[in-house]
Amino acid sequence: MKLAILGGGGVRMPGFVRAVLATRPGTFGEICLFEPDAERRETICRLAAGIAAALGHPDTVTVTADAAEAFTGADYVFSAVRVGGDRGRVIDEQVALRRGIVGQETTGPGGCAMALRTIPVVLAYCDLLSRCSPGAVLINFTNPAGLITQAISAQGKVRAIGVCDTPGGTVARLADFLHAGRGSVSAAYGGLNHLGWVCSVRVGGEERIGELLARFGELQRFDHRFAAFDPAMVRRVGAIPTEYVYYFYDSRRYLDEVARAGASRGEDVLRLNAELLAGLANASADGVDAAWSVYEMLLGVRRDTYMQTDMRGASGQDEARARRSAHPAAELAAAQVGGYEGLALRVIDGLSGGGPLELIVNTRNDGSLGFLDADDIVEVPALVGADGVSPRGVPGLPPSAQALVMQVKEYERGIVAAAMSGDAELACVALAQHPLVPGITAARELIAEYRAEHGMHLAYLR
Repeated sequence: MKLAILGGGGVRMPGFVRAVLATRPGTFGEICLFEPDAERRETICRLAAGIAAALGHPDTVTVTADAAEAFTGADYVFSAVRVGGDRGRVIDEQVALRRGIVGQETTGPGGCAMALRTIPVVLAYCDLLSRCSPGAVLINFTNPAGLITQAISAQGKVRAIGVCDTPGGTVARLADFLHAGRGSVSAAYGGLNHLGWVCSVRVGGEERIGELLARFGELQRFDHRFAAFDPAMVRRVGAIPTEYVYYFYDSRRYLDEVARAGASRGEDVLRLNAELLAGLANASADGVDAAWSVYEMLLGVRRDTYMQTDMRGASGQDEARARRSAHPAAELAAAQVGGYEGLALRVIDGLSGGGPLELIVNTRNDGSLGFLDADDIVEVPALVGADGVSPRGVPGLPPSAQALVMQVKEYERGIVAAAMSGDAELACVALAQHPLVPGITAARELIAEYRAEHGMHLAYLR
């Protein structure tokens, strides 16, 4: 099989290539990294190709700046693009933060701006893919994943499944907290990408959600992803929120913490990625092991400091660097695969006949959440097999969660329509419907500034 990766110069790709070739050797005859940026081809893509050679697969990884070349003959395509780069993310966050509004890259105004920049680009790639390899399946983890998958589905030219590791990781940690084998846990989960709740956890057929709610304070000490939530509020809701619900449940705290940190997460990541690219350029002359050591160190710091600026008012990078410096980088062959990439590979396993597997994915609703339309993209458990993706029904999603999901989905429908039509006024109206935006006046100001700041990326809006 051939796997093409849109955004092959993304910072996660060397680790992904290492994990795939170490854990699934022979699955892909070619992994083609499509990357239009020359610097990233010479640093990140070069490291990925070097890793493949070091693992005994010198001809497996190819690199190209030609999307048609990447798509031709592809069985699966991973989409992991960031239109406007890391600086675009900083703009998305800062325009909102200057107005005292949540500035996060995937939700609220930041997610809106990111989606408006990204949808036309991704849909152009989908049009090309449909002509180069009409039977290929696109696995989307371009953010905001639900919105982008919704647009791809509305265009209707390629089969697409959205992936996000947040819900699966949440369920896994709940199982660990209950000292239950992960395979013995059955969970009900539902919502939208970055707006979902675990509403049932069964271990050996016994419902344990009540225990998790009662012991939520202990759960917060057990895992950082639950630490930002108010226990009384979670108990009142009656379901366990995934980490991004924080921006809806306590937006004031988020704003205070970012102000205390003096920088947004996007600014932290911009600096880390610039350091990573420079480090790889310097280390490449010393061979793949030296480049891998730089990569593993800085990507580890990025993982270790995830959401700390937003929740704790400090990036935590100094502490993370100290911890990482005390431990050598993992050997190239000692691969672990998880996160988005691990979920995407399990989707491929299921679709390729290794299933059916029950996975939480972003897919057509088709009655899974009865209060939404059939063609809405939702994030729910689904059976993924050779016959496709079959969403499962989600019982027990609390009324307050349903209300939030309905409001955000209406915003998403409007943003997709605005991006596909180029209608700037519709984008303003849709953004005004988002629960984190205080009305149409603020929405118009936000869209106007995003258009000015992002220039050519939003010039199609009229």
